[in-house]
Amino acid sequence: MRSICGLALAVLLSIPAVVSAQERDRLDHRGEVLGWEGVGRLDTELGTCTGTLIAKDMVLTAAHCVVDLDTRRILTIERMRFSAGLTHEFTAASRRVARIVLAPGYLDAIGGKLTDQVRTDLALLRLDRPIFGTEAEPFRIHDRQMSLGPVTLVSYGRGRNTSLQRESGCRHKQTYRGGLMTFDCDVTFGSSGAPVFVNDQGRLRILSVISMMSTTPNSEKEAIGMSLPETVAAMMQDMRNDAARTPVTAGARRVTVGERAGGARFVKVD
Repeated sequence: MRSICGLALAVLLSIPAVVSAQERDRLDHRGEVLGWEGVGRLDTELGTCTGTLIAKDMVLTAAHCVVDLDTRRILTIERMRFSAGLTHEFTAASRRVARIVLAPGYLDAIGGKLTDQVRTDLALLRLDRPIFGTEAEPFRIHDRQMSLGPVTLVSYGRGRNTSLQRESGCRHKQTYRGGLMTFDCDVTFGSSGAPVFVNDQGRLRILSVISMMSTTPNSEKEAIGMSLPETVAAMMQDMRNDAARTPVTAGARRVTVGERAGGARFVKVD
């Protein structure tokens, strides 16, 4: 199955790369995945992304991972599966997807400013059955002020799509107006939706989610994500609301599977 990421070459940021002592570990064995089972691979009819369990039945990923970029429709949930802690033959838990909520403003941002697209490039997936704590523990969102410094990226990707890669020692480089964040972490196709963790007083919290990468002349590529607390809170509230309610106006609307939606202008890679 091919990997998708929505990774694009974009002259978006021109901050020189920061050299850091990055360590990349392949979690190829079951014992190495302990504590990371909440990160998993999201399989769809078009490819794969990375997702993270943030509640026993909720997975956070990038919005463009669940949109068919050709037909501009939400992908078929019957063909989606989240495999928590997938490492070769081992899976901590496997669940299907029951419902999808896109971030408020995502549809309106498509075709507009790239910064607005990335800022709202989030999707919340409700699983058909909860994943119990004995299988995988969810991670919490980091909701405090974050200074620049070390972060950890855990992701799947092209060439390593059957096991997680944990990259520690990469850095949160900058936060821009609107909540865009840049990192010098190693991302590739399939890394969309991957969580960027920060150590908050000994506890790992999700600081951001990978949306895309950017390359600028004479510098290294950068991973780009977004601020999470307000957007995720709005999505969680929407998920809790009555699924049968009438959608509100575009820009703050609930998107259900099968509804026609605009497609993000990301590069599609075979």
